[in-house]
Amino acid sequence: MISFFKKKEPALVSPVEGQLIPLSEVSDPVFSEGMMEPGFAVEPMADELYSPVTGIITSIFPTKHAIGIKRADGKEVLIHIGIDTVELKGEGFEILVHEADKVTPKTKLAIVDRAFLKLQGKESTIMVLFPDCLLYTSRCV
Repeated sequence: MISFFKKKEPALVSPVEGQLIPLSEVSDPVFSEGMMEPGFAVEPMADELYSPVTGIITSIFPTKHAIGIKRADGKEVLIHIGIDTVELKGEGFEILVHEADKVTPKTKLAIVDRAFLKLQGKESTIMVLFPDCLLYTSRCV
């Protein structure tokens, strides 16, 4: 088959089914006031979290609330799960990948117990951040 007929995988997809929102609308000022990297947020309607990009898992925070992925072009993507969920110390998250795993947008990364987060008074908003975006003068994503 000629390569230009092959269907290309998208560079970036939503990690979860839900409503896309700008970071400026996230309830945590760390995200909404631009103190973190550029990115976007999703109000999830499902508990399954998928990789938004093709790459390699570079970090899984001990508190399970964040996962880092490095794309083939070297750019980093950080998935931050929920608002103030670091305080839960991993409860409510089932991480399904390990550091150094290769992932694609079809790879399920985690299951988030949104009902548990709500009972704990935590929001389940998913933030997708681009930590080294400011280092690039060309297109970041």
